[in-house]
Amino acid sequence: MPTNSSSKSQKVLGDTYFFVLFRILVVASVYVISLIISPDIRQLNTLIPFTLLIITHLFLYWQMLKFMKQPTKMLWFVLIQGIVVILILTYTRNVFMTLVMYMVLVGDAIGLFKLTVLGIFSSIYYLVMMFISMVQLSGWDSASSMFIGWIPLILIVIISVAFYMRQNDAREQAQSLADELEIANEQLEEYAANIEDLTIANERQRLARELHDTLTQGVAGLILQLDAADANLNKNNVTKAQSIIGNAMKEARSIMVDARNAIDDLRQPPQENLNSALQNEISSFTKLTGIPVQFSENKLSPVPEIDIDTVVCFVSEALTNASRHANAQKVEIECSIKDEILRVCVKDDGQGFDPSSTPPGHYGLLGIKERVSELNGVFNIQSEVGKGSNLSIELPL
Repeated sequence: MPTNSSSKSQKVLGDTYFFVLFRILVVASVYVISLIISPDIRQLNTLIPFTLLIITHLFLYWQMLKFMKQPTKMLWFVLIQGIVVILILTYTRNVFMTLVMYMVLVGDAIGLFKLTVLGIFSSIYYLVMMFISMVQLSGWDSASSMFIGWIPLILIVIISVAFYMRQNDAREQAQSLADELEIANEQLEEYAANIEDLTIANERQRLARELHDTLTQGVAGLILQLDAADANLNKNNVTKAQSIIGNAMKEARSIMVDARNAIDDLRQPPQENLNSALQNEISSFTKLTGIPVQFSENKLSPVPEIDIDTVVCFVSEALTNASRHANAQKVEIECSIKDEILRVCVKDDGQGFDPSSTPPGHYGLLGIKERVSELNGVFNIQSEVGKGSNLSIELPL
């Protein structure tokens, strides 16, 4: 916004300089014409005071930029200018010059102060001073007639200047809005870039969790088993070593399946419906493991894509744990929405575990907890050794 303020200040200064230069041109013309048509003014005793008054009049205009910063000084500026002009007209003694000088003053007042209290006061003051000058030049009756005849011209000057200033304000406002829109567009572009960076960062974290859960932990387990097999071979415990190697091979195949599933999850298109996404996940799990899954859902209204992904990952991890670690024979899944809260619960009849300490191979649950926390949700684990597990998440929609 500093750019808008600076451009607006420059615009105000430009308009003020325009008025000042226009006034200098008018006064210079009055000075020259007065010297041409009034020989008396060319006399030294009148030329000097007349010239000094003209210089004073122009000097006050030149200092107007300083006066504008203080309303009190601007009031004095208006009062002194009216007096200086009426003194100038006592030398020119020309009714037409009176009209020109005061019409310019009225135009300046409306242009600089607009239709404010100071602008209206200045205009009325200048018109009163003009009438006084006319009375001095041509008498009361003649001045009254001429002043009444000039009222339409006075109104035209006031309306024209006011209309010009209103158009000028409208142009300034339009330019200011255009500048603000440009700044807003730049900010939107910056926000879009930041959102893209955050999205990429979140996706990297998600990939890291997927790889950690499928490959890192699995490979670490394989290394431990191979180390144990090597130790047994060194002790000539061939039977034990073969058993460990057999388990390692079985684990390696399981890791390969998990890795392929993770890659498939990353490559599959976004899910559009939570119910169908869960049905697909359950169907795939049942075919691979043979474990029956009872699924119940209640009033699943449209759910945001990011919530669908989180729920599917949660259910997939819970089913995997029920099969691999809990040795469950049956799984129940409940999914419902109430008071703008999506709640998903996965129960199994497996061997259970102690929630206070994460057992080996359950690092995927930590990943789920991170996902749910990013969505301002809640992840709960209820389990006891020998009594199965109850995992649930709650996500605000």
